[in-house]
Amino acid sequence: MNQKLFYSLVLVVAGALFFIPFLGGVRLFDWDEINFAECAREMIALGDYLHVHIDFKPFYEKPPLFFWFQSAMMNLFGINEFSARLPNAICGIITLVYLYNLGQKLHGHRFGWLWALAYLGSVTPHLYFRSGIIDPFFNLFIFAGLVNLIFTSWKRERLGGAMTVPRNEWSYILIGGLVVGLGIMTKGPVAYLIVCLVLFVYWMLSRFRWFISPLQFLAFSAAAAFVSLLWYGLDIFLHGPELMRNFLAYQFRLFSTPDAGHVGFPAYHVIILLVGCFPASIFGIRAFGTLFIERNYQREFRKWMLILFWVVLVLFSIVQSKIVHYSSLCYFPLTYFAALTLMQLEERKIQFNNWMRAGLLVIGGVYVAAIVGLPILAHRMDIVKSYADQDAFTQQNLDANVNWTGWEVLPGIWLSVILILAIIWFNKRETARAALTLFGGMAVFITLTLWFFIGRIEGISQDAAMRFFERAQGQNVYVRTYGYHSYGPYFYTHKPPVTNPNSYNDEWLLRGRIDKDVLFIRKASEQPTLLDSLPDVRKTGQQNGFVFYQRKAK
Repeated sequence: MNQKLFYSLVLVVAGALFFIPFLGGVRLFDWDEINFAECAREMIALGDYLHVHIDFKPFYEKPPLFFWFQSAMMNLFGINEFSARLPNAICGIITLVYLYNLGQKLHGHRFGWLWALAYLGSVTPHLYFRSGIIDPFFNLFIFAGLVNLIFTSWKRERLGGAMTVPRNEWSYILIGGLVVGLGIMTKGPVAYLIVCLVLFVYWMLSRFRWFISPLQFLAFSAAAAFVSLLWYGLDIFLHGPELMRNFLAYQFRLFSTPDAGHVGFPAYHVIILLVGCFPASIFGIRAFGTLFIERNYQREFRKWMLILFWVVLVLFSIVQSKIVHYSSLCYFPLTYFAALTLMQLEERKIQFNNWMRAGLLVIGGVYVAAIVGLPILAHRMDIVKSYADQDAFTQQNLDANVNWTGWEVLPGIWLSVILILAIIWFNKRETARAALTLFGGMAVFITLTLWFFIGRIEGISQDAAMRFFERAQGQNVYVRTYGYHSYGPYFYTHKPPVTNPNSYNDEWLLRGRIDKDVLFIRKASEQPTLLDSLPDVRKTGQQNGFVFYQRKAK
């Protein structure tokens, strides 16, 4: 077995071991995870895989590709959390293998291994592959599409040689377009926009040199459009322009106004990447400076990655909605930069300096303090409640009966040991051992933290509400949130297709001649609400910040 195949299989096994077990161990979280899983469930319930629905109404915000992946898993493994998250676990395995093979092509086996390891062992890149959100596939399609365009330019300019770019230019152009088209089908035309912005910036920095021909760019665009028009075009042909009109209106609103209350300060994504992509971010920063890179095509790829990083960071810093996922495409260049720095450390071209040491200690220390401090504070909930928001909902959330054993400090202790060992070995210039310890240990730390904390976090934040919805499964009732929005009443009640359009009308559910019982849930508040004043609405319980009601059909 050759080296490349062997290490690809090692990464398949490592990815499967880290990403797949316990995917269904905790419920999906509002909003995105439940939202997307419900879209997939409703495809199955309606038998309609062409359109995306939520609450059995048209959902214009997202194209269907990711929901097709989820619904395929649900048809195989049932409608549950495991099926909703499994596509991203598979995406994680594909991503690790892809990064290893790409890195091996660019800088050799050792670099490819470091790149995949940096992605596996950084916090948010790792976490995304254990979630049910759209972005892992979306980012992979954009990145792979861009890489094919880079290879097109290298083939055109005879850069890199036959071993690096063995195919002809048009193969890379068409593959790149088709892959970006899959990105459009995953989350929308922003996939094409990002690639075009990167190409435009590179063109300007290259003094308007045509690194790919206008005809090749048109072919790339046509290939991307071909994939997306298989769905958009078919729907327009069958049902007119309504879907496209609503989808474009949503995209414009997302860029121009804060969506769903997601407002943030201008440096929001800088902080998110620095802390969230730890520890790759600490080493990645060094690669923004001067490095000793031998070959022209390697220097060119670094230039492309710098452009990709800054385009994504600046674009989504401008966008009014500030959501963690938006800058997640930066994980590819940032982990690439980390691998570059680690490789240069191994080759002793640069030194492990005080900034890297301080970055590992400070941000790693924040993680250690948080993980060790949370279970300690959990036993002094009176202190936590005094500093938390004083509204009734938050205070009652913190009263949840969650069992904290004290063993929850173990991930923090583990990370402390990993950081100490890694820094010792970096100081001794044993970079290979230090990198494997740090990033492999971080992957274990993330796993341990999820095992110890995610169920307890859910117990505080949403467990009472989700159990309320689950109890309604199989009952011939309406289930409705009051005063807040959640996708839980759809997914966790296994809501059937709507047969009575009045059920969308809150006034009818509250006061009308209902044809079956209505179960209401609201968040706790200091003041009574309308639900408390209606004579035929009865309060049935209250738990952990949620209040439950029932209105019986007459």
